[in-house]
Amino acid sequence: MPTPDAPDADTEFSAIDLAIFEAARACVEEFGVRRTTLTEVARRAGVSRPTVYRRWSDTGALVAELLVRELRAILTATMPATGSARARLVAGIVAGAATIRSNPLFGKIFRTDTDLMLTYVFGRLGRNQRTLIELFADGIRDGQHDGSIRDGDPTHLATMLLLIAQSAVQSASTVSSLLPGADLDAELAHAIEGYLLPADGRRK
Repeated sequence: MPTPDAPDADTEFSAIDLAIFEAARACVEEFGVRRTTLTEVARRAGVSRPTVYRRWSDTGALVAELLVRELRAILTATMPATGSARARLVAGIVAGAATIRSNPLFGKIFRTDTDLMLTYVFGRLGRNQRTLIELFADGIRDGQHDGSIRDGDPTHLATMLLLIAQSAVQSASTVSSLLPGADLDAELAHAIEGYLLPADGRRK
């Protein structure tokens, strides 16, 4: 899992790239994914259309890259620096899920591009989901190494964590009257903790 002292992901991008990302974020938050165009992104970023097209072939590719960056930033910011690997993973996922639920970028996509979300959830595994599985699997390996997480294929366990966390994020509004934010966070933590706990029940 990312740690607070990990290299800044923005170091791999130029100032122009970052300006384009910021413009794309503003467009998606205002219009949604479907109505965002590379022409408008270029205008807001103060660059030419060819400058954007040389980097991303279409809006989908740009937004996918933007969301990967956003997810990585959220998980890096919410991952505790101390405690067992299981404790860090549980806390990071719960805090990350809460942050995503209140994130304007993801919120707009959930509200206006439901068909895209359904495609990712029921139709195919998207790049962002694969990124989360990889990050979760890294944390699981750390936990298996320090004995705080049960045995099992890290990718299998990470995929199930994705399904649990994804449901907690995408379906939160439908159960908000029964399970408001803070209570949802607590129950999500219990669910993940119990799933990862070693067979002997020791809480390292």
